[in-house]
Amino acid sequence: MKTSTSKFLMAFAMAMSFVVTPAAALAQNSNSSTGQMKESGNEVKKAGTSGAHDVKHGRIVRGGKHFGRHMGRAGKHFGRGTKKAVKHVIS
Repeated sequence: MKTSTSKFLMAFAMAMSFVVTPAAALAQNSNSSTGQMKESGNEVKKAGTSGAHDVKHGRIVRGGKHFGRHMGRAGKHFGRGTKKAVKHVIS
């Protein structure tokens, strides 16, 4: 009886975590200037980890390619955030 109850509680907790996680992701506002800047930082983090992971396994060119892609996206987010901030200050 005790094992079936603990299994039920574990399954319920996992189900609730899957239900609540997408709602938290949708609540983030990445459309604002600060949201764009934060997303830029996240992309830089992804650039370092994905590039380092590939280099660690001997895939130098692939690591550089992934690093460059993420850094390009980071620049794009940073530029969008700067544009929104300047527009907000001017208007």
